[in-house]
Amino acid sequence: MKFRFAHNNFNVLDLEKSVRFYQEALQLKEVRRKQAADGGFVLVFLGDGETGHQLELTWLRDRKEPYNLGDNEFHLALVVDDFAAAHALHEKMGCICYENQAMGIYFINDPDDYWIEIVPVRR
Repeated sequence: MKFRFAHNNFNVLDLEKSVRFYQEALQLKEVRRKQAADGGFVLVFLGDGETGHQLELTWLRDRKEPYNLGDNEFHLALVVDDFAAAHALHEKMGCICYENQAMGIYFINDPDDYWIEIVPVRR
């Protein structure tokens, strides 16, 4: 028996705003979209074009209040080949929420306040 990662899920309040954020901030592209027949939900799967791992954004029609992320101790992590350029982009976007210079990483937060760790390529 063998398991492999498929995707992670984030529930979002404004689907198109979130899709735009992930496209601009992380260059993720929409891979597929599924909508419930009754319009009750939409799933958008985003990919990096290199790995098979995807981020699933779930929008629920009846959800109006922000999601409770608790202490927000969970996160996604992405490796970037040009750390300085990524940092400059995220600084310009105003989405850097935490930096750990001693570890050489930082975090950005998306429109729903999910955190994404940005890690440089380690050589």
